[in-house]
Amino acid sequence: MLTLPNILTMSRIFAVPLLGFFLWWPDWQLGYLIGFALYCVIAITDFFDGYLARAQGTVSKLGIFLDPIADKIMVAAVILILTAQGYLRGPYVGDMHVIAGLVILIREITVSGLREFLGGIQVSVPVTKLAKWKTTFQLVALGALILGGAVHGQPCQSPLENCKTLAESWVHVVGLASLWAAAVLTCVTGWDYLRVGIKHMD
Repeated sequence: MLTLPNILTMSRIFAVPLLGFFLWWPDWQLGYLIGFALYCVIAITDFFDGYLARAQGTVSKLGIFLDPIADKIMVAAVILILTAQGYLRGPYVGDMHVIAGLVILIREITVSGLREFLGGIQVSVPVTKLAKWKTTFQLVALGALILGGAVHGQPCQSPLENCKTLAESWVHVVGLASLWAAAVLTCVTGWDYLRVGIKHMD
């Protein structure tokens, strides 16, 4: 249990409430800057715990159980907090960006259930390259939205108000565009997992 990879995985879980603290105040740009640095550390730790476990031959059942949970806890927490604090809003479509976050959350819950079902009948579902791209866009999106809070401050709250120009809010726009890209890939990869599950449902 106390191998370095497992410690890194558990540290990611324990860091999520701290990350939420720094993101809780939408106008606190320094807090969002600290939150972005912490988010980067969590993301780097996500890479190293799996890499070290494989390199050292210390892959454990606890690590296999906790690693995807740690990822989903962080993603869900960040999406929910950014939604609550108005960071999944933007010009022209306002709150519609929340749909992209909702799609990602629904997929995570659905795939978790499918993996549990398929694991019970001892059917493994390998991670595809497209799923890795989905994860990459997801990490970039959430990181950019947090960084946007540090660089630009809180985004406009409705399409009717005088929103900042693209040059004044480009980090936030990159985050929203990446979030939609992740949502689209989420639907594609989620359907792939669902097709595998349906084949084993009699």
